[in-house]
Parts: sequence; structure tokens; C-alpha cells
Amino acid sequence: MTATPATATRRKVLVPLATLLVAGAVTVGSGATFTSQTAHSAAVTSGTLSHTNSQNGLKLNITGIKPGDTRSGTVTLTNDGNLDSTLALSESADSSGFAAGDLKLVISQSGVATPLYTGDFGGQDNAVKMDLGALNVGRSTTVTFTVSMPTTAGNVNQGKSAAATYTYVTTQNAGDTGLGSWIS
Repeated sequence: MTATPATATRRKVLVPLATLLVAGAVTVGSGATFTSQTAHSAAVTSGTLSHTNSQNGLKLNITGIKPGDTRSGTVTLTNDGNLDSTLALSESADSSGFAAGDLKLVISQSGVATPLYTGDFGGQDNAVKMDLGALNVGRSTTVTFTVSMPTTAGNVNQGKSAAATYTYVTTQNAGDTGLGSWIS
């Protein structure tokens, strides 16, 4: 069987066309393109807000106080975390059986000329936090409690007692924005 001229012409057109389609499919399917790729990772760790109290859990115990006596004790607070902070002190759970003005308390902070509190023992407003200022990483401050009974204190103060709890609170400094650091 011999091909007719129309069939031969169709074959001459279809064979090259089929060859081009196959070549195009192979080129596209082979993924013959250049690429480049890089990567990095990110790590985030939160800071730690922590302080130590040299007398944590202990009580400043003053016994046998009498008119004319002055007694004191100190507390050292250190920021042992890795965040800068501010420090505050508050009084709570206070009670005093002493007559008004007959048992005095002065709370002072090292390096600060003005006392934080001067008045009757247990007389500090429990709602007021005394600002002790900045307590940056690795830094310390010392607070001194001085209790005294004036020489004018009367006999009504014999056998009396007073107590208070003092709480220290560190608060992180305001959040900041900035750049991280790239490490290898």
C-alpha cells in the first residue's frame, strides 16, 4: 500500500511537530533552571527577674527594749537575675501595743540621705510602697531598720509588743525595642 501525496505531506508536517513537542516537554520537565538557597535560625530566651534578701525568712528580734534604747538591723538586697529592675518596700501585718510616739522606727537606705520612713513602729501606711530606686543586675542596696524608745516613754509601755512584716518587690524596667545579636 502506497501512501498518497496528502498522507505523505501530513506525515512530513506531523513528525517534525511531534518532535518539537517532545523536545519542549523534556526541556520543561527537566527543571533546567539555576537556584540558590540560604537559611538561618532564630532563638529567643526570656530574662530572669530575681533578687536575694540577706535576711530572707528571718526576724529582727529586739527584746527588753527600754526608754533610751536604740537597736538596729540591716537587710542587703541583691539583683541576682539578668534583668535590670526597680525595688520597692512595703509594710504589712503591723501591730503595736505601745503608746503613740513611744516606739519609733526609722527605715533608711544606704547612699540615700533622706530616710524612707520615720514615725511610730507599725505606723507605715500598708497601701504605700516605698520606692528604693533602681536595682540593676548584680547591684545591691542595704536597708537599715532602727527602732528606738524615747527616754520620755512611760510605764504604760512595760510588757508591750509590736510586730510588722516587710516585703520587697522587684519590678522589671519598662520593655525596650532594639536589635538582637547574630552569633555563630
